[in-house]
Amino acid sequence: MLRQEFIEQIESNPVIAAIKDDAGLERCLETDISVIFVLYGDVCSITDIVKRIKDAGKTVVVHVDLINGLSSKEISLDYIKAHTDADGIITTKPNLIRHAKELGLNTILRFFMLDTIALQNVEKQSHSDVQPDIIEVLPGILLPEFFEKIRRISRVRIMASGLISSKEEVLNALNNGVISISTTNQKIWEM
Repeated sequence: MLRQEFIEQIESNPVIAAIKDDAGLERCLETDISVIFVLYGDVCSITDIVKRIKDAGKTVVVHVDLINGLSSKEISLDYIKAHTDADGIITTKPNLIRHAKELGLNTILRFFMLDTIALQNVEKQSHSDVQPDIIEVLPGILLPEFFEKIRRISRVRIMASGLISSKEEVLNALNNGVISISTTNQKIWEM
């Protein structure tokens, strides 16, 4: 899947199902949501998890930091590319973005907005020679002014996740410049 096509697909799905267990996997396969973020698994199960989602005609993005048995090294991305049909990866590690792009994987770089240092890290990344396709900020219930700050310093599109539990919180994020939200909250999937 080409980078622009991937970004457009994320934008056209304001709510993305993030799954953290087999129950979430089963449920997401029953929804109309076409983009799934995989936040669980291990080196023995990730191939089958991705296959089941792909067989359902959905786009799959694997959070490589959360897959047991994978390290924060580039070899983990080689494994994902060689042994799964994933469309992309999520990571909190900027050093993995370049290699993922070399492999043809779409990329999402996740930032935890805990303090001003986190905001400085977004700005630092925006000046890097390798950009992720999308950045994901957590928690997704940030104040509108904070989303605006992130949009001003980021060179790529922004999505949000974490702690979003109501329609109002989804709309707050979407109305303040993020292209979509991801959530494990299955009630939000059905909005």
